[in-house]
Amino acid sequence: MDELKGYEEKRILVTGSNGFLGQKLIDKLAGVENVSLLATSKGDNRNPNILGYIFKACDIENEASFHELVESFAPTHIIHTAAITSVEACDRDPLLCERVNVLFVGKLASLCEKLEIHLTFLSTDFVFDGKDGPYHENDMPNPCNAYGRSKWLAEQAIMKTNSTAAILRTILVYGVINDPKRSNLILWVKNKLSQGESITVVSDQWRMPTWVDDLADACILAVEKRASGIYHISSEQLFSILEIAEQVADSWQLNKQLIQPISAADIGQADNRPAKTGFILTKSMKELGFRPTSLLKSFEEIKTQLALYNRV
Repeated sequence: MDELKGYEEKRILVTGSNGFLGQKLIDKLAGVENVSLLATSKGDNRNPNILGYIFKACDIENEASFHELVESFAPTHIIHTAAITSVEACDRDPLLCERVNVLFVGKLASLCEKLEIHLTFLSTDFVFDGKDGPYHENDMPNPCNAYGRSKWLAEQAIMKTNSTAAILRTILVYGVINDPKRSNLILWVKNKLSQGESITVVSDQWRMPTWVDDLADACILAVEKRASGIYHISSEQLFSILEIAEQVADSWQLNKQLIQPISAADIGQADNRPAKTGFILTKSMKELGFRPTSLLKSFEEIKTQLALYNRV
């Protein structure tokens, strides 16, 4: 990344490196001049790219092991992407959700304060109830599910410390990485329609979807600037989920008639998902230099990436 070149060495630890954003960050940061990179996840490394960084497996719930990892690597920055992100998983196991998404984050922020490590933390539009979007960073959260509540509590835990921390909230992350096992809304719609399968897509939820490359770049900008505070990261155009699926069909010239609309109530999401979120990006554009990519522009880039990975 050009943002990191020419500066003093940065030692960056990425948690959750097997995840969607985690793998994209590793791909962008591996081998960058003046960057020493350590990737960690609970299991074995699942990123096909194994060059330009160190991987060490670590369960973040094992506090002693994680502290040992941090102390041995001595990072200047931690990008914390590890989390339980499924709404349903958080509802099924609220205690695990609290341990991973809230309690660990508070301890991590305190550790970063103690060791003077810059922290970048990933949060979500689900901290809002969706009744008054799009949202500014200073709008009052009011989550309507356990996942959103856990992220809001984690944000508060970070802000109670004196750590230097950038909290990046984001929305409906999509895109492509080298790992073919990682999917998302865009790839799911494309693959199903390519196979001639009919799909149902919710028509009364609205989002500003975030290309994973943009989100990774925003994390790197936060690192480079040692940013502190809350920043909203997404695209700029509001779509219904149905409209996003239709854009996929149009872009890949697939049969739009296979897409059937369904309401949030019909799939049990009327109360546990915000109806309309979206972000106002003025702060992140001004302070971070963030430049969002439009949905259709990102689709053209995704086509190139799929071809690179032999997954056209």
